[in-house]
Amino acid sequence: MRFFLFLFSGIFAGIYLSWPGILILKNWKCFNDIIEKSAEDKMSIKLLMEVSPSYLIKRKNKNMTSKMRVVADACFR
Repeated sequence: MRFFLFLFSGIFAGIYLSWPGILILKNWKCFNDIIEKSAEDKMSIKLLMEVSPSYLIKRKNKNMTSKMRVVADACFR
């Protein structure tokens, strides 16, 4: 039981340190808006401003994990 407590607290602390705005509801609205607009092929200006140019130039894999990381960085930081 103690192991799971340490595991979940470590996961939560790691996510919170990476994205401190993850607990703010306004940021979740931003996250949902970007997901909805990207489904319609309309990208948010805020998302394009937050992504580094080297990422856009050098991206080779377009998997779901990298897309979620970019969107989360745009909204939760």
